[in-house]
Amino acid sequence: MYQKVKLSKRQIKEDKFTAFMLKSKSWFVENWQFAVIGVVAAILLVTAGTYYAGSQTARQQEAGIKLARALMDYRNENSQVAIMSLSQIVEDYGGDYAAQQATFLLGKVNLKIRNYPEAIRYFEMYLSRYRDDKLIRASALAGIAACHEDQADFAEAADKYAEAFEEYPDGPMSGDCQLSALRNYLEAGDTEDARFFYESLNEDFKGTGLANTATLLFMEKNQR
Repeated sequence: MYQKVKLSKRQIKEDKFTAFMLKSKSWFVENWQFAVIGVVAAILLVTAGTYYAGSQTARQQEAGIKLARALMDYRNENSQVAIMSLSQIVEDYGGDYAAQQATFLLGKVNLKIRNYPEAIRYFEMYLSRYRDDKLIRASALAGIAACHEDQADFAEAADKYAEAFEEYPDGPMSGDCQLSALRNYLEAGDTEDARFFYESLNEDFKGTGLANTATLLFMEKNQR
């Protein structure tokens, strides 16, 4: 005969926290490319059009057209076609603006289809070659972090999210990068570094959802 098991308040609390952690991580892994990549891709689509319109040479115009087409394939979920087009742009127009954006997008598209080695390779290629756009550099670092997080390499993921925050501490991704660093440091058992981001979030984003989530994650994890 089935017998109900009465859970203690502590067990119920821990079960709720575990469910929250799993849901939080699952949402991030499944939606990173839509929450961040989509925003950056939209920016690149606009800049690609501006670049094409203002290009002075036939080569630049050709590269701009190909980049715009690759971006449309990306946005239309034609990932493999986009990868082929972007790879060709990197090969044919190295050093050009179009090649710069194509390198970054190759990391993003490969992250989206969970080809982590290629995603990391292109993100790192972007970081080593281009230094003029803090937002895209921060996004590339966060993309590398997402690759590691999805593979349960939490310590490396946390460090990369921290690097993404440091790259552009006043940027639009600042809070999300700090919260992601906090979450992964906690998963890695690094309470000291987690505390830094817990305190930082509560100082910079006091009273917001980011600060509240940071508090919940930090306090619950340290009460278990």
